[in-house]
Amino acid sequence: MDTEHFDEKAATWDDDPGKRRQARDVARAVAAAVPVGEGTRLLEYGAGTALVTEELLASVGPVSRVTLADNSPGMRAVLREKALSGALPADTAILDLDLEDQSAPPDRFDLIVSSMFMHHVRRLPVVLSAFAELLVDGGRVCIADLDREDGTFHTHDFDGHHGFDRGELRTGLEQAGLVDVTITDCTHIERDGVTYSVFLATAVKGTD
Repeated sequence: MDTEHFDEKAATWDDDPGKRRQARDVARAVAAAVPVGEGTRLLEYGAGTALVTEELLASVGPVSRVTLADNSPGMRAVLREKALSGALPADTAILDLDLEDQSAPPDRFDLIVSSMFMHHVRRLPVVLSAFAELLVDGGRVCIADLDREDGTFHTHDFDGHHGFDRGELRTGLEQAGLVDVTITDCTHIERDGVTYSVFLATAVKGTD
């Protein structure tokens, strides 16, 4: 994914009240859908400025370990600043990670969260399979993203998915080896007078 657009916007990303509301809605939906607590090893993939992780920690309290992955240098710079300032835990791991082209790291996680990132992923099956690999048995993935839209959501050069058909995403998660897939309404985004719906998909890595 070309990161230039996000590098340019990283420093002021959090200034948008709509993005903060959206992150709050996603975090609340995640906290209601899956168990999160002191023992949780959390990965947010495509974390951006980690607004969702911030809201999730504010809601459920501290977790065992926070790892944030984003391939935008600008976004990672903001993440480092937040870890230094105390907005994020000081021991937060910040990774330059693109699972389309890189092998999964050796760490394993109880929960993977990705919000409004997966529509940028070209090779979706590769990344979903990597999620399954990164989860411990019984671990969960939560994906918040756009329902299928008409292509008007993005105004900059874009070569990803125009949202997702829920049935097709369910099939993709199951083909990656995940089970107990649930997809529910999560929040919405207003842009140029148009309302775009956002779902939350959750799935579990089964035990052998």
